Amino acid sequence: MKLASYIAGGQECYGVVSGDGLITMRGHASLRDALAAGALEGMRTAAAVAKPDTKLSDVRFLPVIPNPHKILCAGVNYRDHAAEVGRELPKQPSMFIRFADTLVGHEGEMIRPKLSDNFDFEGELTMVIGKGGRHIPIDRALDHVAGYTIFVDGSVRDYQKFSVTSGKNWPGTGPLGPWLVTSDEIPDPSKLTLTTRLNGRQVQHSGTDKLIYSCRQIISFCSDFTTLHPGDIIATGTPEGVGHSRRPPLWMKPGDTLEVEISNIGVLRTKIVDEK
Repeated sequence: MKLASYIAGGQECYGVVSGDGLITMRGHASLRDALAAGALEGMRTAAAVAKPDTKLSDVRFLPVIPNPHKILCAGVNYRDHAAEVGRELPKQPSMFIRFADTLVGHEGEMIRPKLSDNFDFEGELTMVIGKGGRHIPIDRALDHVAGYTIFVDGSVRDYQKFSVTSGKNWPGTGPLGPWLVTSDEIPDPSKLTLTTRLNGRQVQHSGTDKLIYSCRQIISFCSDFTTLHPGDIIATGTPEGVGHSRRPPLWMKPGDTLEVEISNIGVLRTKIVDEK
C-alpha cells in the first residue's frame, strides 16, 4: 500500500495511491495521526472497496509526513561515501537532526539559499516509524516501521563545514516523498537500489546493502537516546557521488531538476529555485 499526503480542493488530505488516483482517507487530521492511531489496516480495508476520488495529477503533494515529531538523519553511512569525503567509518550511527520546515513535497521546489551557492544533493532511503518506543531491540526494530520513502538531504556545504546543524537546516531543502510504501511490501530494506539524477544525468547509484549501519541498527540506536513516535522520519544516509566530492564540485542551481529513485518505492522529483 502506498500512502500520500497532499492538498486537494484547498484542503490538506492523506490517502491511498491507487493507479493514477488517490483514495482520500477520513477520520484523522493527518497521516501522522492515522499512524499514531494504528489505522493502517483500516485504511487497507477501506481502500480495497473504494474507488479513487482524486487524480494524482490534480493534487499538490505535501511531504509524506508533513508534521513529523522528529527528523533524524544518519551521516556518513555508506563506506564509499565515507571514502569520497575522507572520513573514518563511524564507530556508531552518526545522527543529526533536521527541522520540519526544511521539508518539501514531491514535484515541489528545493530552495537554494541566497547566502550560498554550495548547494548539494544527497539521495536517501528513509524510514517512517509506525510504532514508537524506547530501547527497541535490533531484532524487533523493523516491526516499528510503518513504511519507507525517499528523502533528499539538501546540504549547504560551506555552512556545513562549521556546523552540521547550519548546513542541513535551511528551509525548503529536504524533499520527502513521493509517498510511503508500507513495510509489508518491502520486507527487507537492504535489497533496494537507489539512483539520483541531476538534469537526467546519473550522479548516485548504489544498493542499500552497502549501508554501514542497517535500518535495524539505526532504529535501535536512536530509540536508546530518544523516544520514537509514530510518523517520525529516520533517513539512513547517502551513497557516493555527492557534488562537493567532484572536481570541479557539482552544485545544484536554479532551473535544475533533481530526481531520486528507489526500487519498489518510486521517484521523488523536485525543481531547484533561488531563495526569494
